[in-house]
Amino acid sequence: MAGLNCGVTVALLGVLLLGAARLPRGVEAYEIALPPGSGISVLIKPGTPTLPVKVCYIIISTRRETKLSIKAGESRVFSFSCQNPENHFVIEIQKNIDCMSGPCPSGEVQLQPSTSVLPALNRTFVWDVKAHKSIGLELQFSLPRLRQVGPGESCPDGVTHDISGRLDATVVRIGTFCSNGTVSRIKMQEGVKMALHLPWFNNRNVSGFSITNRSSVKRLCIIESVFEGEGSATLMSANYPDGFPEDELMTWQFIVPAHLRASVSFLHFSVSNCVKKEERVEYYIPGSTTNPEVFKLEDKQPGNMAGNFNLSLQGCDQDAQNPGILRLQFQVLVQRPQNESNKTYVVDLSNERAMSLTIEPRSNKPSTDSVPGCFVCLDPWTCSTNLTLTPGSKHKISFLCDDLTRLWINAEKNITCTDHRYCHRKSYSLQVPGYILQLPVQLHDFSWKLLVPKDSLSLALVPAQKLQQHTHERACNASFSYLLASAVPGQDLRFGFFCSGGSIEQIRVKQNISVTLRTFAPSFQQEASRQNLTVSFIPHFKEDGVFTVTPDRKSKVYLRTPNWDRGLPSLTSVSWNISVPHDQVACLTFLKERTGVVCQTGRAFMIIQEQRSHAEEIFSLEEEVLPKPSFRHHSFWVNISNCSPVSGKQLDLLFWVSLTPRTTDLTVIILTVVGGGALLLFALGLIICFVKKNKKKKISKGPAVGIYNGNINTHMPMQPKKFQKRRKDNDSHVYAVIDDTMVYGHLLQDSSGSFLQPEVATYQPFQGPMGDCPPSPPPTCSRAPTAKLTTDEPSPGSPPESESEPYTFSHPKDTNISNGNTDIPLLDTHKPTEPGE
Repeated sequence: MAGLNCGVTVALLGVLLLGAARLPRGVEAYEIALPPGSGISVLIKPGTPTLPVKVCYIIISTRRETKLSIKAGESRVFSFSCQNPENHFVIEIQKNIDCMSGPCPSGEVQLQPSTSVLPALNRTFVWDVKAHKSIGLELQFSLPRLRQVGPGESCPDGVTHDISGRLDATVVRIGTFCSNGTVSRIKMQEGVKMALHLPWFNNRNVSGFSITNRSSVKRLCIIESVFEGEGSATLMSANYPDGFPEDELMTWQFIVPAHLRASVSFLHFSVSNCVKKEERVEYYIPGSTTNPEVFKLEDKQPGNMAGNFNLSLQGCDQDAQNPGILRLQFQVLVQRPQNESNKTYVVDLSNERAMSLTIEPRSNKPSTDSVPGCFVCLDPWTCSTNLTLTPGSKHKISFLCDDLTRLWINAEKNITCTDHRYCHRKSYSLQVPGYILQLPVQLHDFSWKLLVPKDSLSLALVPAQKLQQHTHERACNASFSYLLASAVPGQDLRFGFFCSGGSIEQIRVKQNISVTLRTFAPSFQQEASRQNLTVSFIPHFKEDGVFTVTPDRKSKVYLRTPNWDRGLPSLTSVSWNISVPHDQVACLTFLKERTGVVCQTGRAFMIIQEQRSHAEEIFSLEEEVLPKPSFRHHSFWVNISNCSPVSGKQLDLLFWVSLTPRTTDLTVIILTVVGGGALLLFALGLIICFVKKNKKKKISKGPAVGIYNGNINTHMPMQPKKFQKRRKDNDSHVYAVIDDTMVYGHLLQDSSGSFLQPEVATYQPFQGPMGDCPPSPPPTCSRAPTAKLTTDEPSPGSPPESESEPYTFSHPKDTNISNGNTDIPLLDTHKPTEPGE
């Protein structure tokens, strides 16, 4: 301090009077006198005017000037021609300090002349110190220290520090700084140029820094940043945003309390074209056994560092023709370690071959300078805001974050089948692994890509709990949902979102698909046991998607076509297999009367097919009105096949199914009972007449002697079955037609005296498959040809009889009785037409 004041302050106080003098007639005048040899010069010059302005001049004696220069050893008295000179002029005070010919002064730097005797103008104090390369100069800043700002940024109080260094004859800009920061010292060699900018209304009368002589720092500069508690600092390389000097070294020293943790993040950087060496950053980290830790600028930078550490930026020899630009802007975040930072979590991907896991910030919660950062650490110092773990290894991670809800996890896994002979009928469980659920960060997405050989296999998805499709009418409100979408390149097909608690038992898709489990609430961790989806590789089929639905008896089932927001893709066919319990009736309802689709090529169809009767209803979705609400007593198919629609006239369809208990009309029951009774009486009448007629004929031939024989079979002789039983199942009794010969056993003898054994055809339940394939057109399902009916087995493919048929009768055979007149059939015995004839 004594060195700086010697020969300057004494001379100013003892030789010259620095002050302002009031001249007569109310004109305010200023007098500035600079001592000789002080190295101080003053320049008053026009500043940037504020429009609109009036012309203002500097008055020296009787002259009007627009500029005033005062050198060491000179004195000037002047005034201004306007009342607001701060709007017109600025003043620069520069002090040159030469350390080349002698020792450099050290100590606190004074503002000379004092601001109290200068006119109230925007002021800039400049200290230009020149020194040898072997001499290091240290600028030390008092509290509240400095904060570096980027080009174009302004300081809140208007007080700005511009600091530059020297490389031979080249001036290198170290940076621009405001007050209230962490930068406490800057060390340089070959000299320094410090400019302090003060606004005209600021009465500051101290510089706020001191200069100290040091040994050579052997690099461009060293910036020291001190953290006394939690906080952050943004720093930049020299000449930022312009290029860092070629093959130079710049270092930042960070002083961090031992109980806090520091992390480094690169905000912006670019690299130059090197011909020699390599651009890099080096860290000296406390506790590291491999100091310096070398990183490329593209690498993730260290974090979770306790105590002091250094960071250095090293340039390279650049290509003279195309040098490029090396620049770096980075942030250092110092925060208190949370409980989670003391825990280590193991993520074991050693058995995975096609899986990746990423922990990253939530996109809807951007980090700001005022908010502490969230870091994921792969080892004690390798920390970053996002981390991707690769398969085949076991990873140990920890977290340095004050609020872990600002992070989430996204994972992806491929399940691929390359040989259909190996994969056929194999199943895989789609469950989030436990090592992900044990992490303290919420899972956002877990995607499975299911890949199968083209035209060889398809996929079936079966949930542990039946699924509900998300619609506006019935939205999913669970903590997670499944998003199903095609994984075929170039195919835009999204089946939709599905959550548990619905009526969908199975989803079959033709080819590659992506299944994404997406969470919506932290409660997923407690409900994770409910997520279990099983995928199976099944034989290939032609439909793009088939949904198996068993409606809930208490609520409606809402279903909609894929790609609801954008329309069903061209030439896509989707089917719903809807089961109706035997004691229920289903009501099928469509949301709107018309689809609005306009086909460019092809035609769009909807087919509704009863699975029991195979009756089909075909609707042209482009031309016809959709059916009104209809009741379905049996399980049925709904198939929708799209055309190539015109843009803007896409096909989308929403329908729902509701169940009601099946009821039987009392009138129908009464009519059935009365009709059955009348038919029975009529049959008995015919039998009695037939018996009387035969009796008369026997009597005419002579009296017959009846002898009881307990060994004979008195059952009615029966004819072979003449018609095919067609019902699949019926709980009603089976009857044989009552013949009069059953009453009169003596008539069962033939001409040879032997007795005829009766044959009665019994009912066989329907055993054939039903509802395995959706209706066609396209695609079609292959069926085996229907076998010819026999007298013992019903055809598996034959349709069942109408349920209104209460009984099944068997007809007697055409048997020649001895009298030749007892073979009169009671019903028509012509041969029924076989199915398909």
